[in-house]
Amino acid sequence: MTTTQDDALERAGNHVLRIVNDGMLSLMLSVGHRTGLFDVMAGGRPATSDEIAAAAGLDERYVREWLGAMACGRVVGYDPAEGTYRLPAEYAAFLARAAGPDNLALQAQYVGLLGTVEKRVVDSFRHGGGVPYSAFAEFQPLMAEESAQVADALLLDTRLPLVPGLTARLAAGIDVADVGCGSGHLLNLMAVAYPASRFTGYDIADDALASGRAEAERMGLRNVEFVHQDGATLRGPARFDFVTTFDAVHDQAPPDLLLSGIAAALRDDGTYLCVDIAASSRLEDNLGNPFAPYIYTFSTMHCMTVSLAVGGMGLGTAWGKQLALSMLGAAGFRDVEVRTVDRDPLNNYYIARKPSREPPHSFGP
Repeated sequence: MTTTQDDALERAGNHVLRIVNDGMLSLMLSVGHRTGLFDVMAGGRPATSDEIAAAAGLDERYVREWLGAMACGRVVGYDPAEGTYRLPAEYAAFLARAAGPDNLALQAQYVGLLGTVEKRVVDSFRHGGGVPYSAFAEFQPLMAEESAQVADALLLDTRLPLVPGLTARLAAGIDVADVGCGSGHLLNLMAVAYPASRFTGYDIADDALASGRAEAERMGLRNVEFVHQDGATLRGPARFDFVTTFDAVHDQAPPDLLLSGIAAALRDDGTYLCVDIAASSRLEDNLGNPFAPYIYTFSTMHCMTVSLAVGGMGLGTAWGKQLALSMLGAAGFRDVEVRTVDRDPLNNYYIARKPSREPPHSFGP
């Protein structure tokens, strides 16, 4: 074997080892988020494992082992002379709850969740089909946490103002729907901010809808309702002025029917805000995308397989901008504008308008 081949072999081995180590560290990031350890350490003060465990209300032995993984992974600093650990501020900015939409430890939770269906996904590789949505027991609460984290920071001040004139119309009072609303937190935030408007959420997950109704009750809302209905079964008559979906199109069984149903439910000149994964429909364009491994893995282990499980199209998470624009056009939308948001690099924001169906004015006698 030549020196060049030896070097290539060593690089490949080191690369694979880093991948395996990073996968293990992802689980530890998830544990750090779920136990609140990153939040306890976010102040940056050096502390012993006993002090950290006491502050978090956790068992010290487990905390010490977790700290070992974090220190060896170069996430947490360790002072052997003092026996103390420290979470640097630059890491806390991406790992503590205070980071809001920048909190990547929340995303790490999906590693453990997706791992629970690995055997069933492997069976689907061999026999086709997919893993049904019902197999992902903790998916709804996790999605609700992620959605709320982004919505609380961005929805009212950043996302909605992307649509020209929308906030003024919401203040005056219009009819709004969120399709695939999940736990409904985004809808409830809008309902609080715009009491003159009327809001309807559609989803097929009863537990998520119950969460949305409970939150609306706590907030004292009377301008929001939650309906158990598959978004793909939406039809006319046109009754909404503004419709949203948040990362809800790409994992649908019939996404084409979902989009056409939204178009049918929109009044003429209504607007559809489709927030969905920022990727290209061409693999070669995604090779430099820092989120691409995450996107394709998530697709294989969840978004594609839940669609295929019910005989759907299996678009996958990386359905991409080109296909999204094509499908929006086929559904009847025109003048689709694609926007991005700095603090939400994982998504594109498609602002799609339903053209008026009024006949053209006649000129002359």
